[in-house]
Formats: sequence, structure tokens, C-alpha cells
Amino acid sequence: MPEQSNDYRVVVFGAAGVGKSSLVLRFVRGTFREAYIPTVEDTYRQVISCDKNICTLQITDTTGSHQFPAMQRLSISKGHAFMLVYSVTSRQSVEELEQIYEQICQIKGDIQKVPIMLVGNKSDDTQREVDTNEGEVLASKWKCSFMETSAKMNYNVQELFQELLNLEKSRSVSLQVDGKKSKQQRKKDKLKGKCSVM
Repeated sequence: MPEQSNDYRVVVFGAAGVGKSSLVLRFVRGTFREAYIPTVEDTYRQVISCDKNICTLQITDTTGSHQFPAMQRLSISKGHAFMLVYSVTSRQSVEELEQIYEQICQIKGDIQKVPIMLVGNKSDDTQREVDTNEGEVLASKWKCSFMETSAKMNYNVQELFQELLNLEKSRSVSLQVDGKKSKQQRKKDKLKGKCSVM
């Protein structure tokens, strides 16, 4: 188990092209890029609340290829929580997660205490190969949580990261610092019940 520090480390795994970087960039920067740019490994940081103190959410966006097994093992050993991302348009991307899940189990041991989220990304795409029900069944088998997202449409992205933090049981972690709502959430609350002209 990683030592507790002021960092809370989330590691994002999945096959190449499933939208791992798009999810992370949508969450951290609020942006989306159409062009696919392969990732070796990137780390992003965001201030969050841990046990009512300020700490850093460190998100590691991993490579989609299997060229760097030592980096993958290191990311797992240092990680506090994990996102296993597949594309709903690719059955193969689901199958590739099996090996990563097994490696998390092997390195972490008792995974009941490890927050893991299975994520079906690209839910806006009509060329589906994986139904929502299949994701739910796999999450149940792996005893982890499940959510479908669309980085492109910004669907369930903020909710995904908050839900992953909610799964942490050893300490209280939240996207809201000192009970304050994020700027995006305050804006949403302010507009609730009002008309928007698009």
C-alpha cells in the first residue's frame, strides 16, 4: 500500500485510442481535442481536499501500448486508485483490460480496499460494440464501480472523478476544497432552473 502523503494518486489505464488522455484533459483543463496523439506517460495535478486538508490529486495518464511493463508495474504500486478505460466502440479494448486488472490484483493484494472504476468511454458514438449491460456485468465480476462517459460531450467526466474519490475509504477525499464548490459546480448551481439560450 502506498504511503499516505499530500498526494492522492489516480492511475488511468486502457488500450491505445480509448480516450484516456481526452478524459483527463477534459477533467483537468476543460478541453477536448479531436486529433489522436499517442501518450507515453503524462502526469496532471489538481488541488483537492483530503481529510479536510488541501492535497494534490495526481493523475497519471499511461500509455496504451504494452511496450513499458516496468512503468506499468511502478504506476500500479504507487497508485491509490485506478481507472480502467475502454471504448464502447471496441470490444478488444475491454479484453485488454483483463491483464491490467489482474496485475493490479497481484501487486495490490486485497483489492477490496482499492478504489477501481471501470469506464466505458465514447458513449456518444453510435458505432457501439459493447453494451452498457456488459460493462455492468464485468464491473460486478471485478467487484469495482462502473460508469459510462463521453470526453467529447463532457458527459459524466466530473462525476467520474468524484465517484472514484468517493470510493476511497481510508481517508476522505473530495474535489471540493474546504467544502467549497468548484467554479464549474457554482456556475451550474447558479444556472439551475434558469433558461439558457444556445
